[in-house]
Amino acid sequence: MKLNKLLIAFLATGAFACTNLDETLREDLTGDQARQLLEENADVSSLLEGVYNGLQLPFQDQAQFWAAQEHTTDEVIGPTRGPDWDDNGVWRVLHNHTWNADHAFLGDTFNNLLQLVFNATNVLNFNPSASQAAEARFLRAFAMFAVADGWGQVPFREAGENLLVAPKVLKGQEALDFIISEVTAIMNDLPDGPVTVANKDAAKVLLMKCYLNKGTFADRANPTFDQADMNQVITLADQIINSGKYSLADNDFDNFAPDNGQNAPELIFVDENKAGVAGGSGNSVRSRWFCTLHYNQNPSGWNGFTTIADFYDKFDPNDQRIGGDYPGQTDVSGIKTGFLIGQQFDQNGVALKDRKDAPLAFTREIKLIETGNNLEVTGIRVIKYPIDYNNGDNVDNDLVFYRLADVMLMKAEALLRNGNEGDARTIVNQIRTKRGVPALGTLTLDNLLDERGFELYWEGHRRQDLIRFGKFLDAYTEKPVSGQERLLFPIPNQALAVNPNLEQNPGYN
Repeated sequence: MKLNKLLIAFLATGAFACTNLDETLREDLTGDQARQLLEENADVSSLLEGVYNGLQLPFQDQAQFWAAQEHTTDEVIGPTRGPDWDDNGVWRVLHNHTWNADHAFLGDTFNNLLQLVFNATNVLNFNPSASQAAEARFLRAFAMFAVADGWGQVPFREAGENLLVAPKVLKGQEALDFIISEVTAIMNDLPDGPVTVANKDAAKVLLMKCYLNKGTFADRANPTFDQADMNQVITLADQIINSGKYSLADNDFDNFAPDNGQNAPELIFVDENKAGVAGGSGNSVRSRWFCTLHYNQNPSGWNGFTTIADFYDKFDPNDQRIGGDYPGQTDVSGIKTGFLIGQQFDQNGVALKDRKDAPLAFTREIKLIETGNNLEVTGIRVIKYPIDYNNGDNVDNDLVFYRLADVMLMKAEALLRNGNEGDARTIVNQIRTKRGVPALGTLTLDNLLDERGFELYWEGHRRQDLIRFGKFLDAYTEKPVSGQERLLFPIPNQALAVNPNLEQNPGYN
């Protein structure tokens, strides 16, 4: 492709800050001249903003990254309810671990994460400032980590490489080492904040996740946890915790409420949503409540996803994270935060009914394929993000990527894996006390995994956690024991067809 044709494409997509709408494109430009013109006139701020906007589709939409991390675990199930939510079985096969290399949602997630990688790399082609380059490289590393964790392979080009040549592929430990080196290199050039942009503390959290999960990248079925890697996690966590910038929220759900990016004390890195302003393509974070609420609730939801009783039953009944009345929501609609089980009411205490005029009472029982008269009400519903009733479809809840409680729990895990149960338990009990449940007398890997579930459910961490703790393949409601190949997703067949450097993951051939 000639560079002057690329110039036309960039002009058409608004990549330049120009005021002369009658600009004449010169066909006599040489390749080097056209490249120089591109570099000198590109609006780097707009290109970088486009990368941030590109976070929405893979991360906020309920069918992509979130589905890959949650529907594949004990936290979420998407049952077919008669004629509703069949979607050719795409939700069922995620939950029971029978997906294949043609799964539409997994393929879309893979492609859209790699689009983020490409767009972030493209910023580096146009002479960004040191800070802009650091933000772009962080966002690239952030997306690459998601791809490497899910698929074990990341197609990658450096800035300026020939787009007509298939990108090389970084695999497993090699991919993780690259991400660590990138994030370490850019740390000093990242801004200190705000939480809506790539910042130094967000980079530290990403590094923590790299070091904590390094053993799973090397051997997912039998990971080991090197003491030096755990010490890195502890050191990075201390830098964040001791900064004095963050504190545990008095009400866990405040971390996810409208205006959370401006007000919640735990938040480190979020994907910003602006009240009344449409974001990028795909569903916004509002999908987190629409996907679970019944048609006859306010708002009228899609009556789809639930959790399973296996997961819900692990909670202490006094745990504040189970949920309850929430101002600005329960008084408007009757809907509580957390887990919705049993009879549902409106804001006036009137019992709601389903579309068949039966009581709208959510049950513990759930099946992947629901039949019968009660198929609308099966399953315990979940409201992690308090509902924004003021801004229609364009809500003001920022999507939470990283927050303090996760940092604390990762530090506790690193301490425990290094044999320091006492200090690890102290951290976990600090969180439990804040959430209104008794302190643990002993901390084990099993109850630490449970604690991560109590604190971080429906936030997109569960698949990674279950793999690291060796529980991902276990059986639970509507899921049998699964094979080790399920520890990675299959490379989409379409991707294999266009990049010969990719190889299908074992077990999917």
